[in-house]
Amino acid sequence: MRHSEFWARMDRQFGNGYARVWADNHVLRELDGRTPSQALDAGESPKIVWRAVHSSLELPASER
Repeated sequence: MRHSEFWARMDRQFGNGYARVWADNHVLRELDGRTPSQALDAGESPKIVWRAVHSSLELPASER
């Protein structure tokens, strides 16, 4: 998964304006206590970050 696909998925879930706010402020245990933005900035794969977001939000499997 590319960063652009990750952000497109985030935008679908939260809307264009709120996706980045949520990613900048929501700490996820699955990302070692980092926010999605911090994890991406540290070089974590967007696929791994999306899986953590997906799990946190308890999204349906079709959104995986």
